[in-house]
Amino acid sequence: MRGRAARTLLADIRPLRESPDYRRLWFGQTLSATGGQMTNFAVTLQVYTLTGSSAAVGGVGLAFAVPAIGVGMVSGALIDSVDRRRLVLVTSSMQAGISILFAAQAYAGSGALWLLYLLTAAQGAIGAVNAPARRTFMPRLLPRDQVPAGAALSGVTMHLSAIVGPALAGVITAAGGLKICYLVDAVSFAGALYAVFRLPSMRPEHGTGVGRGLARVREGFRFIRNSKILIGALLSDVSATVLAMPVALFPAINADRFGGSPRTLGLLSASLAIGGVVGTVLSGPVGHVARQGRAMLIAGGCWGVALVGFGLVQSLVLTVAFLILAGIADVLSVVFRSSLVQLATPDSMRGRASAAEFVVGAAAPQLGNFRAGLVATASSPGVSAWTGGLSAVAGAGLIALALPAFVRYRAIAPKHRTSATA
Repeated sequence: MRGRAARTLLADIRPLRESPDYRRLWFGQTLSATGGQMTNFAVTLQVYTLTGSSAAVGGVGLAFAVPAIGVGMVSGALIDSVDRRRLVLVTSSMQAGISILFAAQAYAGSGALWLLYLLTAAQGAIGAVNAPARRTFMPRLLPRDQVPAGAALSGVTMHLSAIVGPALAGVITAAGGLKICYLVDAVSFAGALYAVFRLPSMRPEHGTGVGRGLARVREGFRFIRNSKILIGALLSDVSATVLAMPVALFPAINADRFGGSPRTLGLLSASLAIGGVVGTVLSGPVGHVARQGRAMLIAGGCWGVALVGFGLVQSLVLTVAFLILAGIADVLSVVFRSSLVQLATPDSMRGRASAAEFVVGAAAPQLGNFRAGLVATASSPGVSAWTGGLSAVAGAGLIALALPAFVRYRAIAPKHRTSATA
């Protein structure tokens, strides 16, 4: 009985066991994502070293978010019109090239803030095509009842890389400088490219090469607008991240509370991801949750409460503990959102829905970091953190009141599981 309970609690790894294509994709993306986190760490620290400003660090998020939003709003029509595998091969190769340029500017000793912002903007624009196209692979590679488990495993990738990447980057930076972080990221793309190359063709089920213009973009907007479920899922994530994302505060809080050591900054950066890994490893009950909308809102409220604590405490142990709790809440919300969006969307619209999800999941946190930096500059990093957390709690409550259909929505339970409420 005890062993059965443990299996129910732990993450469902059937997608890794049963799908070789998904397994290669997962391992390749985990390697590449780790390199990407090292570049994120390096850019954040390089900008803060050049300027000493939390607002300038938040500006990195803005530089990423603006092109990500602009491209992401229209990229879905392209994704739903071409072979998605070939598209991801092209965009992943372009991302590798940008990583090489990051490394080149570091080796050249460039102190140009504008260049870092420009390269970050290019990352955002290309990622707004690459990430949504990549997300459409999962429903094609896995049976429907394994999609929530696949979403949880994607959360493992995201958060495991966010632990290993910043922690490794902190050690490498202290030993050899930021330029090594950028170089490792460029090399790490090899695994992701190989995994995508081995995939079968990923042409949309309705065919390719038709309707790539504004009409299909408008069609995607209408589909999302008319779905209270998708609107609720996207708004829930916007509320949590735009109002309370704390990552831009890490350099300043590290300097104020803990002396500014790169190793401590790496620990703070990894703490959210540690919580994410804990949340995904213990994600077995996710498959039993029928009311995923309500579960998203509960997770968003818990995220906000944890960030209130992060903003108020002073000790390193409590700071890390609250960030870990926030990471657990965050990853559970993301798992619910990802599986809900993929399962509630037909394949012919999946690229456009995934593009909208990308804009929310990638760009909105960057806008939240920009907000956090501005509030910290006007007040203090701690005030920025705890007021953001309170705002996220209030936002979850308002969404629950405004979209009762989202709260009541019941996902289709997998056939081999017992349905239950969230």
